[in-house]
Amino acid sequence: CSLCRLRTHQWCFLLFNVLLFHALLFGADFVEEYLLQPTPGVYTDGLVVDVREKARKLDLSKARENVSQAYPIANPDACRNSDLFLLTLVFSSPANVTQRDAVRRTWGTQTLTQGFPVRTLFFLGSTETFSAQEALMIESELHGDLVHGHAVADSSLRGPTERTILALRWVIAFCPVARFVLLTKDSVFVNIPAIGGYLLGLHRHPEDLYLGRVIQRDSPDRNPNSPGYLPPALYPNKYLPEYCDGAAYVLSQDVVRKVYIASAAVRAPVPADVFVGVCAQKAGVTPTHSARFSGEKHIHYNACCYRYLFSSAGMEGHALDTVWADLGLKGGVCSLLQTYKGVVTCKALTYLEKLPFFKSNGEAQSHGSVIE
Repeated sequence: CSLCRLRTHQWCFLLFNVLLFHALLFGADFVEEYLLQPTPGVYTDGLVVDVREKARKLDLSKARENVSQAYPIANPDACRNSDLFLLTLVFSSPANVTQRDAVRRTWGTQTLTQGFPVRTLFFLGSTETFSAQEALMIESELHGDLVHGHAVADSSLRGPTERTILALRWVIAFCPVARFVLLTKDSVFVNIPAIGGYLLGLHRHPEDLYLGRVIQRDSPDRNPNSPGYLPPALYPNKYLPEYCDGAAYVLSQDVVRKVYIASAAVRAPVPADVFVGVCAQKAGVTPTHSARFSGEKHIHYNACCYRYLFSSAGMEGHALDTVWADLGLKGGVCSLLQTYKGVVTCKALTYLEKLPFFKSNGEAQSHGSVIE
């Protein structure tokens, strides 16, 4: 009743504040989603055409025996299902068995999305000791979900970048049947049903898909004392090409091949996700942005928000367990209004937690449960 007595200027003031609140909360996502999407180009460059043609003809399935030498744990039968819709490769360090077990107990248990088969595997880099390798062999026999890539001695790529290329090579050789490949980390919560629903709803043929949280106008590292120093002679452009944040992104099977072929000509000392973006550019593939990927950001938990988002980073094992249990208790469907309220709540709390007052308050309290 008191609202009905408000005058016109008071209504305008309320409406302005509501719009301002939503602009602050969703403005960046709106701009990224609709105004800053990279425009697909018409590629006439002979090098791009050559990469795409080589990728089309690439077939490593007949050379599995030679390829498997680079994989102490090759898991060649992991993709026996010829109808595999989505393969998720979770990058993990050999010692991170506790975090892998948390993924196995939670979102990694899913084998179907809307009736289509999905599979989750863990991809690990080189081990330093024989005992660590032995432990991985035991873990692989127990769970059957490991792939272990071995460093190539004469490779100029190292660390996560080399591991990413090894993972793409494994997909081409041992899992060419997967229509889409999701690359992520063991510290990320991944919403397989939401990603699967998005991919199934695509109105175009699933080719040239490079989907994630796109980073634009990122400057190369020009600090000579930095390990990631990128000299102008090697990369003269002012900005790096658009690329998807490495916390979680999706490639269609053809893009896996194109990036792998293009990687042979890229030796820039850049992070793995930037490296994939550089290779994608050389292959004529433009990344597609979705604000439903959180990137490296951890999103404050809300059940309906997490059912809408594609990912949330910075999730330790106990947090994954708690979130997964709560999602199971609260059912599987949120109405449009519930989703709206959930996204507003989690976004607002995520931004508030960055403020010094809330940060110091959070550090003073124990980090027991993530559930409100």
